Amino acid sequence: MTHFGFFLLQGAKALALSLMVDTSILMLDLSDNWLQGEGAAAIAEMLKENCYISAVDLSDNKLGIEGAKAFSAMLLENTTIVSLQLSGNEFDDHAAKYLADALTANSKVEILDLSYNMFGDKAGEIFGTAIAENIGLKELKISWNHFHSQGAAALAKGLGANIYLKVLDVSYNGFGNSGATALGEALKANNVLEELNVSNNRISVEGALHFSGGLKGNKSLKRLNMTRNPMQSEGCCGVLKALQANSGTCIEILDLPDIPVNKELAELCDAVKILFPNLLLRYGGNMKLQRKSQLKAELRTQPKVVGNSQNAVA
Repeated sequence: MTHFGFFLLQGAKALALSLMVDTSILMLDLSDNWLQGEGAAAIAEMLKENCYISAVDLSDNKLGIEGAKAFSAMLLENTTIVSLQLSGNEFDDHAAKYLADALTANSKVEILDLSYNMFGDKAGEIFGTAIAENIGLKELKISWNHFHSQGAAALAKGLGANIYLKVLDVSYNGFGNSGATALGEALKANNVLEELNVSNNRISVEGALHFSGGLKGNKSLKRLNMTRNPMQSEGCCGVLKALQANSGTCIEILDLPDIPVNKELAELCDAVKILFPNLLLRYGGNMKLQRKSQLKAELRTQPKVVGNSQNAVA
């Protein structure tokens, strides 16, 4: 251990000791402090005793598998923490097992951020089972990892069985078409999820069309982000047609990929906006065409005006 690392560890231990009996601090932010596994263990031991801290941010601390073990053990005992930020901590598939055990047993944590780690398909399978069994989590961020078709499908299956999760961010992974298809199937069964971010997941036309099947009957999803996917106009049209077919949809914000807008897509966007006037729809690389199509939709819903501004008649 370097002298720098030694001082950080000693500082973490001293801080943990002082916080063990502190009753005034409710939020603890130790992000980007190079705590590593030993420092995490000291903080975790403190959190077993402290029953006042409800929000913890240990992002970017290189916690690794030792940190995952320590926090898993802590979460099996702690009943106070509601929000836990663990992004950017070099967690891999081996660390996933410990964190998943905590997810399965702990019902108090409502917000969990595991983004910017090194989870792969094996972790996806492990987390999928944990998500299906968890009864407390409301928001899960697991973006910027390495979930591909197999792991993505397992995560989606877990989502289908979960009846508590409201926000899921799986952006910047590699779900692909098979993962998108699995998410579509999950949305058929899940009527609790309100926000879903699947941006930058290599979802092409085929995946978008299969995913769309889950939107036809879903009545809970309010925000959907599908940007940075090679869906093309055909895939975007599939998503919009699914919304058209679902009179009970709750979609309020829909972000589609930034692509050139052809006539079919522009007209379909117009039709969807008329059907759901409160929907915020963002799409298209040709912003001029987008604004023009939106203006058309607005004009169609307004009364015609004849004459000049001084003697206009509706």
